[in-house]
Amino acid sequence: MPFSILDVIWLLVIVWSFVPLFTRQTRDASRYKLIRQIEHKRGSRVITLIHRQESMSILGMTFGRHIGIEDSEQLLRAIRMTDPNVPIDIVLHTPGGLVLATEQIAHAIGSHPGKVTVFVPHYAMSGGTLIALAADEIVMDPNAVLGPVDPQIGSYPAASILAAVAKKPIAEVDDQTLILADVAEKALRQVRSLVVKILKDRMPLEKAEQIAETLSTGRWTHDYPITCEELLDMGLTACSDMPVEVYQLMELYPQPQSRRPSVGYIPIPYSPRGKQGKDA
Repeated sequence: MPFSILDVIWLLVIVWSFVPLFTRQTRDASRYKLIRQIEHKRGSRVITLIHRQESMSILGMTFGRHIGIEDSEQLLRAIRMTDPNVPIDIVLHTPGGLVLATEQIAHAIGSHPGKVTVFVPHYAMSGGTLIALAADEIVMDPNAVLGPVDPQIGSYPAASILAAVAKKPIAEVDDQTLILADVAEKALRQVRSLVVKILKDRMPLEKAEQIAETLSTGRWTHDYPITCEELLDMGLTACSDMPVEVYQLMELYPQPQSRRPSVGYIPIPYSPRGKQGKDA
């Protein structure tokens, strides 16, 4: 019995619907294989915490992912499943997220007896910085950055709320703003205390307090990129040689493309002309 055009169309729809599933399964298998390769090479457990822009399948819209409770539950479970003496390597790429989830992760990392290394190939901002600070070692790409950890109240920095209130006579400030200022003051105190708690066992208390003051009190805007050099100036050891496998792993978490890519290049390593050889 010959196929009609409608049958062919339905067949193509069915096949096309399975393509994303097959692609995802293939990519997941490649990720697990590379993770196991890193684990065997370093004798560690590898945990990834990587947030990309995710694409909605119907409308083609994108939305940002951040550190949430589900992330902390999964990461804490992975740490519980790891022998206390086994080192842990965390590949971290995130814009930040929920303070509660971040604090849980930082506490679990700090409590693990084995060495914990955080790898930052591109950036780990806000809550991601707190997680990095909790590790025994931070390994960053020379161009990677961390960020300030000053708390945000709604869409406003806590430090800016307090600064705005301080510039006006108290009688001219409405009750809602005063409530926000009270919450902002508590948030700043809590985050500063958290940073000190994370750092105090690995450095003198005075130094930990100084770093906490720098990172948590609104010295910079919340998206300010803190480079390796600035971290070294603060007294933090944050730069080293990044294993090539970490870069390869990041390539298996691609940014969904909803339009023509803006960056283009031939995806092979380049050496000086004499070493590459002449073009044919």
